[in-house]
Amino acid sequence: MDLIGCCLQAPSICCTKMAVRLGMKVLIVTLLLPLVQSHSLFTCEPITVPRCTGMNYNMTFFPNLMEHYDQDIAALRMEPFLPLLNLHCSPEVHTFLCRAFVPECTEPKHIMMPCRSLCERVYSDCKNLIETFGITWPAELECDRMRDCNNSQSRSGGPDDPQDARQYPGKAHRDFGFWCPQHLKTSQGSSFKFLGVDHCTPPCPNMYFTKVDLDFAKYFIGIISIICLCVTLFTVLTFLIDVKRFRYPERPIIFYSVCYSMVSLMYVIGFLIGNSIACNERGENFASGDTVVIGSQHKACTFIFMLLYFCTMAGTIWWVMLTITWFLAAGRKWSCEAIEQKSLWFHGVAWAIPGILTIILLAMNKVEGDNIGGVCFVGLYDQEVSVYFVLLPLCLCVFIGLSFLLAGIISLNNVRQVIQHDERNKQKLKKFMIRIGVFSGTYLVPLVILLGCYAYEQVYRSSWEMTWVSDNCQDYHIPCPYQVKNPARPDLGLFITKYIMTLIVGIAAIFWVGSKKTCSEWANFLNRSRKQDPISESRRVLQESCEFFLKHNAKVKHKKKKHSKSGSHKLKVISKSMGTSTGGKLNHNMSAVAITNNDFLGQEASGDVRSTLDVSRPEDLEGASCILKSRDDITGEVTTQTLLDGTEAPVEYADCNNKPRSRRGNGLSGSIHTILHGR
Repeated sequence: MDLIGCCLQAPSICCTKMAVRLGMKVLIVTLLLPLVQSHSLFTCEPITVPRCTGMNYNMTFFPNLMEHYDQDIAALRMEPFLPLLNLHCSPEVHTFLCRAFVPECTEPKHIMMPCRSLCERVYSDCKNLIETFGITWPAELECDRMRDCNNSQSRSGGPDDPQDARQYPGKAHRDFGFWCPQHLKTSQGSSFKFLGVDHCTPPCPNMYFTKVDLDFAKYFIGIISIICLCVTLFTVLTFLIDVKRFRYPERPIIFYSVCYSMVSLMYVIGFLIGNSIACNERGENFASGDTVVIGSQHKACTFIFMLLYFCTMAGTIWWVMLTITWFLAAGRKWSCEAIEQKSLWFHGVAWAIPGILTIILLAMNKVEGDNIGGVCFVGLYDQEVSVYFVLLPLCLCVFIGLSFLLAGIISLNNVRQVIQHDERNKQKLKKFMIRIGVFSGTYLVPLVILLGCYAYEQVYRSSWEMTWVSDNCQDYHIPCPYQVKNPARPDLGLFITKYIMTLIVGIAAIFWVGSKKTCSEWANFLNRSRKQDPISESRRVLQESCEFFLKHNAKVKHKKKKHSKSGSHKLKVISKSMGTSTGGKLNHNMSAVAITNNDFLGQEASGDVRSTLDVSRPEDLEGASCILKSRDDITGEVTTQTLLDGTEAPVEYADCNNKPRSRRGNGLSGSIHTILHGR
C-alpha cells in the first residue's frame, strides 16, 4: 500500500526505486542459477580425497549415499573405517569404501554406486575387525539398500571389479604403530597411555607370561611375603615387649620394620585374593576382556596402592634416618639424649616425603594394577612415572644412606685405633662394627639388586612390548609390525627377583635384634615372669627405698653398728648408670641409684664398674656418672658418694643428674658409651 501511495504521489521516484530493485533481483538470479543448475544437473567434480585418488575413476558427485555435500566432510567421515583399509581385511574393501563415500560420476548424468554383492563380500570379510574396533556401520551402507548389480557386469570391468582393489597397496611395507583393540580401551576420562596410545590399558592376566608361570610366581611371592611379614612383626613385637631397650640411634630400625611389615601385608593380601583388585572384570560387551586397573577410580586398588607405595618409600627413608643417627653418635659424638631431641625432625622427614609423593601420584591418576603380585603400585607400565617416582627416590636414598654409613664406619674405626689398649671395649666395638656391616649389607645388597631389575626393565621394556604386539596382533586383529628388531621376551626369573628383593629388605632387621637377650626376653614374656630391666629396677629402688634410708638415717646407722659387730649384711648405695638403649653400658649423662648388699657387691664388682669409667682424657671425667663409695668405705657415720675427682659428698646432695647435659658426648668415652649397646 505504501508503494502504491508513493507511486500516486511521486510517480518518477517510485518508478526509479522499482527499477533498481528488479535489476538487483535479476542480477542475483542470473549469477546463482548456473551454480544451482550445475549441481542439480549432476555436474561431476574431480576427486580430491587422497585415499580415493588412485581409483580407476577421477570424477565424483555429491551428495553421496550418506548425504555428504562436500568431499572434505566425506573424507572426515571416512576416518573411522581406516583400520579396515590399513589391515586390508578384504581385497575389495578399498573399492567399496571409495564408491560409497566418493561415488564414481560419468558424463552425462550417470552415478555408479557400490553393488549389493560387493557390500556383502566386504562386510563378511571385515566383520571381525568391525566388531574389534567398534566401528559403527552406517544405516546407509546396509547391503540390503544397495542395488543388485548384474554379476557379469560386476566381473567384467563393472563398478565392482576387484582390479580396483588390487590397485591399492594392501600390505604395504610400513609400520602403522600400535592400534588399541576395542576390548582394551578405557573411558575417555583416563589419561593413561599403553604403548603410546591414549585410553588403552594392558590385558589381564599378565601379557608376557602363561598361566602356569603366573601361578608359580604368585605362590613364590606369597611364601616370601608371609616370611617377611613374620620377621618384621617379630621385630616390632620385640620392641613392644621392652620399649626402653631400643633408644636412639637404633630406634629407626623399629619404624623401618613397621613399614616393611605393612608392605609384606599388602603382598599377602594380594596373594590371598588373586587379581580381583588388580584387574577389571569382563564387561557386558562380548568383545571386552579383563584389563588392568588404571587410575584411582577403583577404591580397593587405590587403598592398596597408597599403603604399599607410602610404606615402601617410608621404609627406605627410615633406613637413611638410621644411618644419620649412627653418624651423629659415632662421628659427631652425640649422646643418645641429644639425638632423641631431634626425633621430631626425623619423623617429619620420614613420613612427610612419602606422603607428598603419594598425593602427587593420586592427583596424576597414576595408579596401576599389578597382575602378578595381585596388588596396585606405580610405574608398572608407565616408564616415565617409574623413573621419577620409583627409581630416582630409591637411588637418592641409597646414595645418602651409604654416604652417612661409610662416614660413621670410618669414625668407629678411628675410635677402635685409639682404644687399642682397652681390650674389653675394643672387642665390643669390633662386634658392633660387624653387626653394622651385616645389617647394612643385608639391606643394601637386595636394594641394589632391586634397582638393577628396575633399570633392566626400563631398557628392554620397549622390545618386550613390540615383541608382544608382533605375537598377538593376529589374535587382536590389529596391525602387525612390519619388522621387529631384536625380538625379546622377559624372563620370569627377573620379575620374581624384583618381588623378592622388594620384600627381603625388611628381613634385615632380624640381624640386629637377634641376640640372646631377645630370646631371654621372649622366654620371660611367654612364661609370664618377665625379668625386670636393671634400669627400671634401679629407678624403683631409688623411688621406694632410697628416700626411706635417708630419712631414717639414725636408725640405719644404729643397725649398721649392730650388723658390723655380728658380721651381718651391710647396706650400700651405689650409682647405677641409666645406660644406653640396651642397658648394658654405663652412660656418663644419666645415673640412677641401686641397692646392693655386702655379699653381692665385692671388690671385683666395684672394680668392674670403675673400669668402665677408665678414660684417658680429663674432659671425659667431667660428664661421667657418679659412683658411690665402695664396700670398704661404707663404714663411717654418714653414707657418702665418691666422685671421680676424689671428693666426697653426702648422698642427699651428690646427684649427678643435676648437672647440665651436653648435646655431645665428652670425647672418646662419650662416643663409646653412646654407641656400644650390650645385648
